[in-house]
Amino acid sequence: MMINNNWTKDEFTAYVLIYAAQSNYVETEEESAYILSKVNEKAVEKMHEEIARDNDFQSAEKIQQYLLENSYSQADKENLITEIKEVFFADGSVDILEKNLFLYLKKILN
Repeated sequence: MMINNNWTKDEFTAYVLIYAAQSNYVETEEESAYILSKVNEKAVEKMHEEIARDNDFQSAEKIQQYLLENSYSQADKENLITEIKEVFFADGSVDILEKNLFLYLKKILN
């Protein structure tokens, strides 16, 4: 599968955080607000449109491809893992779908 995503770092962060927020099929207002506190609104809007077209396999492939093609330091990865965790806790609860996605994203980011 050929993936051509010329994302900015903000767009990548938005994509990952939105993907995480929607892992349980519901993106709460608190999760959305947290995402907007981390990246600009234009990136969030663009990535919402892209994520709506992608299935889980495509999302995972795009995340992995971006990491392969771009300089993402270990510190950047650790920061993103922390931000993913904060998205999950933004609404005050973490369900099994969110826990499972967190473990998966943590694996591909390390």
